[in-house]
Amino acid sequence: MRDIAEGLRAWHAAGTRFALATVVRTWRSAPRRPGAAMAVAETGEVLGSVSGGCVEAAVYEVARAVLASGEAVLTTYGVSDGDALEAGLTCGGVIDVLVRPVGGGHFPELPAVLGHLAAGRPVAVASVVSEDGPPGGNLVVTAGATTETATAAPPESAGTLGDARLDAVLADRARALLAQGRTGVVRVGRHGEQRQDQLAVFVQAFARPPRMLVFGAIDFASAVARMGKFLGYHVTVCDARPVFATRERFPEVDELVVQWPHRYLDEHTVDEETVICVLTHDPKFDVPLLARALRTPARYIGAMGSHRTHEDRLLRLREVGVEEGALARLASPIGLDLGARTPEETAVAIMAEIIALRWGGTGDRLSGARRPIHPRTPAAG
Repeated sequence: MRDIAEGLRAWHAAGTRFALATVVRTWRSAPRRPGAAMAVAETGEVLGSVSGGCVEAAVYEVARAVLASGEAVLTTYGVSDGDALEAGLTCGGVIDVLVRPVGGGHFPELPAVLGHLAAGRPVAVASVVSEDGPPGGNLVVTAGATTETATAAPPESAGTLGDARLDAVLADRARALLAQGRTGVVRVGRHGEQRQDQLAVFVQAFARPPRMLVFGAIDFASAVARMGKFLGYHVTVCDARPVFATRERFPEVDELVVQWPHRYLDEHTVDEETVICVLTHDPKFDVPLLARALRTPARYIGAMGSHRTHEDRLLRLREVGVEEGALARLASPIGLDLGARTPEETAVAIMAEIIALRWGGTGDRLSGARRPIHPRTPAAG
């Protein structure tokens, strides 16, 4: 839903009613992960996708029916063959899709959810999706402030699943999933009993966007920053040279900093989801910055330069005491071998390497692969 949040805010501001379809469960080689969303306005407009094209037409018709009835619907789409459902997935997967009406008194908590997303605050939404009863009710849970500059705030919840005890239990479960950045279905008793499983509840967690730190305000950095924003990162560009680090050159980034890169890193927290791209291509910037970056838990640390530059950089880093284990984490030369030439092509190569590392991809061509295209991910539990 994060991908279509801007459009949903515009519809809400205009008073447009719409139906929101969300993938809540997947089996086998489903094309989209739980949380993928598609919205259908009462005017007929469509935002987003739940399957990449396989079942969108069928979901559209369900959404129109939901708008007419005002009742949420949980529907399943499976393998597309003679024995399967009328609308199926050619990939061989199965998905459950929850379709809810929004507006006109339905899902009144959604505008607050969209506000949290716009502000970059973590938020989770819990919805009952039991097979033995009609889905309905939404509980919105926040985890308090989590950005580095925000003032501490207590966690809050809004809405209800229809039972106060169930709300309390699911609020705790939702915050736990939010802290882990995980979306999925949890099972509890009808009143939240932990050792029972009568109710299936879908928890969609919108964790804080992962951070991308781009050091070096060069043309390649501009392309990498644009690609990072496109892929949902909170992007910071940092360079010690004010003539290069300007809003005219980097209008889309979340944060533009004029500071020595290693000093910026000293003053800010780096977590396990952070990716660091060092594009300065100058030892006086690279070495002190990388010496610090390689001691952080950052998921990815890449540095631009040729193989010769990389070997020289390794020597300099060893001289300042960086250990071999830390050096092994450095992706340099940065990016996958795509034959890239332009800054934009290079940005694709860099982001492809980051995506592969995040999700366990090989970087090989899928046409020659003999592994699942969509590897299974752990269930929420």
